[in-house]
Amino acid sequence: MSDHDAQPPGLTREAWDDLRARLARSRFRSRFRLNERDAAYAANQGIPTLCTHAYEFVGARLAPAIPKNDGRQTPMRGHPVFVAQHATATCCRGCLHKWHRIPAGRPLSDDEVGYAVAVIMAWLGAPPGGDPSDTGD
Repeated sequence: MSDHDAQPPGLTREAWDDLRARLARSRFRSRFRLNERDAAYAANQGIPTLCTHAYEFVGARLAPAIPKNDGRQTPMRGHPVFVAQHATATCCRGCLHKWHRIPAGRPLSDDEVGYAVAVIMAWLGAPPGGDPSDTGD
């Protein structure tokens, strides 16, 4: 089991419900939905694989103090995690600061990376605070 198999702490059901309500009031954030291709990919890959991808994308594209192409580093489509990042305002450091109060200009801590992944995974259907590697089997 890798370090990224377990859902990170820091996103309670209450915090997710509050964030989801705020995101729903945004015309931009609330319009994101998985298309058929992304939904099929997500269902085929499963939550544990999507969680691994989320850690990889957040680590590479969001965690550095000054990410390459910040503000444009997350594609709008092409992977369910990218769609979830835009839907949850975890797509760039500016959105992380505005929506999640995580300051820009410094590397993300492990807890902040975990929080961003937890938010992404909650949008993709993993229960907040749960373990995405637990498929219930």
